[in-house]
Amino acid sequence: MRTTLLSLLLLSSLAISGQRVTNKVNPFIGTTNYGTTHPGAVTPNGMMSVVPFNVMGSDLNIYDKDNRWWSAPYEHTNKYFTGYAHVALSGVGCPEASSLLVMPTSGTLDVDYLNYGSEYTDEKASPGYYTNRLTKYGITTEVTATPRTSCERYTFPEGEGHILLNLGQGLTNECGAMVRRVSSTEVEGMKLMGTFCYTTQAVFPIYFVLRVSHEPSTSGPWKYQPELQGVEAAWTPDDGTYKLYENYHREIAGDNIGYHFSYDDLAEGEQITVQMGVSFVSMENARKNLEAEQQSKDFDRIHADAVAQWENDLGRIRIEGGTPDQQTVFYTALYHALIHPSIINDVNGEYPKMESEETGKADNIRYSVFSLWDTYRNLHPLLTLVYPERQTDMLRTFVGMYDDWGWLPRWELFGRETYTMAGDPAAVVIADSWVKGLRDFDIHTAYEAMLKSATTDGQHNPIRPDIDPYVNKGYIPVGYFQNDLSGDNSVSHALEYCMADFAIAQLADSLGDKARAKEFMRRAQSYRRYYNKEYGTLRPLTVDGEFLSDFDPATGKHFENVPGFHEGSAWAYTFAVPHDIEGLTRLMGGKQRFVHSLQSVFDNNYYDPANEPDIAYPYLFSRFKGEEWRTQREVRRLLDTYYLNATHGIPGNDDTGTMSAWAVFSMMGLYPDCPATPYYTLTTPTFDKISIHTAQGTTTLLTHRADSTHLYIDRISLNGKRCDYRISHSELTGSTIEITTTNRK
Repeated sequence: MRTTLLSLLLLSSLAISGQRVTNKVNPFIGTTNYGTTHPGAVTPNGMMSVVPFNVMGSDLNIYDKDNRWWSAPYEHTNKYFTGYAHVALSGVGCPEASSLLVMPTSGTLDVDYLNYGSEYTDEKASPGYYTNRLTKYGITTEVTATPRTSCERYTFPEGEGHILLNLGQGLTNECGAMVRRVSSTEVEGMKLMGTFCYTTQAVFPIYFVLRVSHEPSTSGPWKYQPELQGVEAAWTPDDGTYKLYENYHREIAGDNIGYHFSYDDLAEGEQITVQMGVSFVSMENARKNLEAEQQSKDFDRIHADAVAQWENDLGRIRIEGGTPDQQTVFYTALYHALIHPSIINDVNGEYPKMESEETGKADNIRYSVFSLWDTYRNLHPLLTLVYPERQTDMLRTFVGMYDDWGWLPRWELFGRETYTMAGDPAAVVIADSWVKGLRDFDIHTAYEAMLKSATTDGQHNPIRPDIDPYVNKGYIPVGYFQNDLSGDNSVSHALEYCMADFAIAQLADSLGDKARAKEFMRRAQSYRRYYNKEYGTLRPLTVDGEFLSDFDPATGKHFENVPGFHEGSAWAYTFAVPHDIEGLTRLMGGKQRFVHSLQSVFDNNYYDPANEPDIAYPYLFSRFKGEEWRTQREVRRLLDTYYLNATHGIPGNDDTGTMSAWAVFSMMGLYPDCPATPYYTLTTPTFDKISIHTAQGTTTLLTHRADSTHLYIDRISLNGKRCDYRISHSELTGSTIEITTTNRK
C-alpha cells in the first residue's frame, strides 16, 4: 500500500502515549452467530459505511436475504463477494439499507450479479479500513470512509477492467433507483429504501454522487430486460437479460439498473480510486459532502484520518491488565457501541425532517438510527458517561424530531418512524441523561413531548397505541393490541410503559412538578397487577382481569410467539422492573425467595444473554446485602462464555451496540441497572486499571487482586473512603475507585 508522509506522521503521532488502541479492535467479532455486525469501513457514528456484501447470489450458491433472515450485508462464513454496500446497519434484526453496490471486475464485461461475483482471500479489517483480494479477477480491494463519504482503491491486473455500480440489489425491502451521467468520470442518482421489518410502508431516498479517478474507455448504464412470455408474465432473475446503453448519456430509472465504467488496457498493478458521497436530502448535498470531506485528500490520508478519529474516541477509555483477548473484546465492544446512532445531517447542516418531505437545518449534529428499545438500557448511558457532548446532540435531535412531527421517536431510521419493538423509550433516555447532569438541551419541550405520548388516548397515539386499558385498568389485556409479526405483547408493552412512566416521574420531580411525579410513580407500579403467586412470575391477563389459563412461564425462550411477551418468556420479563425491585421482592415473599427465584433463571438456562428484557438481571443480586457475590460470579461467567475474540464472540444480535455496551460496562466493573436513576452497580472489573477521560475529568478504577482466581470483592473505596456497591454518577465522575478482591464468596 502506498502511504503518504503526512499520513505516516498522523498515525505515528497517535502512538506517542503507547500502543494504539485501534490495534486492539477485531471488526470480525459478531459477524457470525447472528451478531449482524460487519467488518466494513466506518468512522465513529458516521453516516457512511462501506461494507463487503456477501449475502446474495452466486452461480454456486444463492444467498437470499429473506431465506435466512439476512439483516446484515456480510456473514463471515459466506465467501461470495458481489460488491461493497454503502450505508449499512450494524447489529439489527431486520434487513435494510446496504445498497449502492460497487464491484470491480476484470476481463469481459458482465453486469449480471449472479455471474460477476467472486470468492476472496487475504481479508483484513481494522477501524476505518477493510481489504480483500478477489480470486476470480486478481483484484485487490481496499476501502475507507469519512463521516459522509467513502473512498475505495482497486488494484487491477493487466488488461480489461470495470467498475460496476449496481442499484438493483441490496438489503432494502424497496426497489427503484435512478442514475444520471454528469461527466465521463462522475454519475449521480438516488435509490429508494424503506419498509423496515415489513411493518410499515415508510420509505425514503438515499442520494449519491460517485466519481472514478481514471477516464474510462467506455461507460454507460444498464437495465434488466425481462423476457415476457405474455402480458402478465412474472419477472424472475433467471428469465431475462441485461441491456447495456453505451451511447446513452442521460438519466435512466428502474428497479434493476446500474452503471459501468470500463477500461480497455490497464497496466499491471494500476489503481483506480472510487469516491462516493451520500445524502438523505439531495444529490447536490451528496456532492457537497464529497467535496468537503475529501477535498485534496488521497486514499491514505482519508484512511489515516479515519484511524485518528477512532483512536481519539476509543482512547477515552484506557485499560491495563487482562489478557490480550480480553483487551480485544473490550475495545471491539466499545467500537461497536460507537457505530450507531449515525449522523444524518449533511455538511451544510441540512437533514430530512422527521416523517416529512421537508428539509430542516441544524446547528448541531443531527442523528438517526435510534433503536431505542434496545439502547435506552445501556448504550445511551455509556454515551452519557464517556461521550456526553455526543449524547447531548442526540437529546437535541429528539427535541427536533418532536418539533418536526409531534412525537418522540421509538425506533427511528433515517427520518422515518418504523414503529417496531415496544414502549416509549425516548422518555427513558431523556430522563436518564437529565438526572446524570446533561442539561444543554430544551428540557421543557422534551418534557412536553414525554407527557404527550404518556397521556394521549390510544386512537391518536402512535407511540402507545394500547395505552387506554393501561391507564384505565392498570393493565393491558391479551388480544387488545396485535402485531402482525410477533402477535400479542400485552405484558411486555405494559412493562415498558411502567419504565417510561417511572422515568417521567423522575423528571417531573426534578422539574418541581410534584403532582405529576406522584401520578406517574403510581402508574409505574402497574406491573404488580400481572404478578401470579402460583408460578412466581408475571402472567398475562384477559380482558376480564383474570389470569390467562393456558400458560407456561418457560414458553417463548426460543423466540416463539407467546401471548403477553415479546421475544422472550415470562422468566425473561418477570424481573424487568429495575425501578421497583423492593416492591417485586415483597410480592415474591421476601429477599430469600426473590434471590432463589432470580438464581433459578440462570441455573435453568432461562436467562437470554442476547436479548434486552433480562439484560440487567445479573446485577439485581447486588441490591441485597450479602448476595453481591452472585453478581460477580454471573457477570464473569457470562463474559467468559459469550464475549470472545472470535467471529461468534457476541451472544447474538448486537442490537445497534447494546450487547457490546453491556460488555463494556461489565468489563469495567460497573453497570447502570436502573435507567432514569443516576446510579451504577459495581462488580469485579476485568482489568487492573481503567481510566475514563472526559472533559469533566478522569475517572479511575483500580483493582487489587492476587491472581485471576480472586473473583469476589472484599472491599471498595471511593477516593480512599469505604463505600457500598451502588454509586451515583456524580460520585463516580472524576473519582478514583479501588476494589480489593478475594477468592472467597
